Amino acid sequence: MAKRDYYEVLGISKDADVGTVKQAYRRLAMQYHPDRNPDDPSAEEKFKEATEAFDVLSNEDKRNKYDRFGHQGVEGMAGGFNPFANGAGLHDILNNLDSVFGDMFQDVRHSRRGLEERGADLQYSLAISLEQAVKGDKVQVTIPTYRNCDECHGSGAARGSAKTTCPDCNGTGMLQSRQDFFFVQRTCGRCRGVGEILEKPCERCRGQGRIHVERELSITIPPGVDRGTRLRLSGEGQSGLRGGPPGDLFVEFDVQPHKVFERQGNNLVCEVPITFTQAALGAEIEIPTLQGHVKLRVPTETQTGKLFRLRGRGVPSLRGGARGDLLCRVVVETPVKLSTRQRELLEELESTVKSSKRHTPKGSSFFQSVKEFIDRITAN
Repeated sequence: MAKRDYYEVLGISKDADVGTVKQAYRRLAMQYHPDRNPDDPSAEEKFKEATEAFDVLSNEDKRNKYDRFGHQGVEGMAGGFNPFANGAGLHDILNNLDSVFGDMFQDVRHSRRGLEERGADLQYSLAISLEQAVKGDKVQVTIPTYRNCDECHGSGAARGSAKTTCPDCNGTGMLQSRQDFFFVQRTCGRCRGVGEILEKPCERCRGQGRIHVERELSITIPPGVDRGTRLRLSGEGQSGLRGGPPGDLFVEFDVQPHKVFERQGNNLVCEVPITFTQAALGAEIEIPTLQGHVKLRVPTETQTGKLFRLRGRGVPSLRGGARGDLLCRVVVETPVKLSTRQRELLEELESTVKSSKRHTPKGSSFFQSVKEFIDRITAN
């Protein structure tokens, strides 16, 4: 089968510079590398085709000959491309690949990993009351976590024993093998990429350098926190492996619903029931707040839904600023379970109120609007 045009293979124009050639080849190599497509035989062919095209178009001399004479001009130069040909050594091959893939490949001489690993971050959901969220508090919690083993002090090695270089990877933490014309690296299974092994692991932590514990921790709740607020405690997460630094603890606050107050931002809202006579005649009532009880003057002729604002009786701002307010919404409560005498008094009141529209301005206006609406419908 005839070979495809190298520019077409890489998907580039004939005036593409070397950087564009490398970029195009890198994309195709990542897409069709056999390691990523073990069950697709066609991927390996596409990979080799792209590599052959790159070998020609990235070389100025080969590219000039290809542009003038086509595939015949580079036969023997590109066909059966093999980076190990012409006595190329491992160091040369790695440098060549690194020039194309950048940090995708690492020189085996620099592949050794650090012995220490940072501990994992922890997240803890803390349920608190609205009072705690508004006033702040300090609570004790128990957190399951890992801490450094006190037997080996986080090293993972038993007392008196030492660490030795892994014989499988010679301390690099990586194993190398050649696949086609690529140099493939994988983590050493014996030392798990550390490069060292323990002569005798610590019996208590089994070589991990840390043990599972339940830790008591004191957490300070700042005034003004809300549901979903996160508090970061540096260094209070899990201890690291083999003596590595600890992670962090993130405490997320879950403010529980309150029986009286509902939070809206930094404001608190509550419904205050008042009697029919209090609404009509006015009254002074006692209102609960999170700072104590206060007096609220309800004016005469107060309607249900009337909102009263008590400034500074809400939630403090977590990041500074003015404190929120307490919003009291009055609800006129209809009397129930009336006695005979109470019913008689209400019926007498109703008869006097009904005789004048000025006692029920909203009701009169509503029914007048309804009457006008019906009249228009009837007329049409």
